Amino acid sequence: MNPLTIENLEICAKETEETIREADTSFLLEPISYLKSNIAEFLYVASPDLDQYKVDSLVLEVDDIFGTYMALFGLQGRKKESEAIRSFIEEQLQQQLLGFSLSFSDNEGLWEVNMPLDPIQGFDESMTIEQTLQLLHEVLGGLSKMKAGK
Repeated sequence: MNPLTIENLEICAKETEETIREADTSFLLEPISYLKSNIAEFLYVASPDLDQYKVDSLVLEVDDIFGTYMALFGLQGRKKESEAIRSFIEEQLQQQLLGFSLSFSDNEGLWEVNMPLDPIQGFDESMTIEQTLQLLHEVLGGLSKMKAGK
């Protein structure tokens, strides 16, 4: 799979959702554990590759309560895709569902997905932010293919 193209990477405050600073490409080489050391922050990622998967507003953070790495995003789709989306993600999480949630907003036609990264095969907290995003890119690519019936 091609490397994920990052258009924008922002470090934001969880409490206010305000941008603390724009991150440059060198920040991608930081370990993902940066988020555990800076638990009051989250990363907002914009990428044309995510757009092609119909993923909206990707955020990476560490859950304040459980201390798990999380990917939070919107996924454009139809309500009837519920079972297929849930099954695919549960398989990716190897049935370790702590922190996983999936809800549909009829108004926006958008699935709101909270997906823990820790159980995904290949994830390790010593990975760089870039490696973590690439792993997520591969999972979302698989989800997109599954939704398209390929």
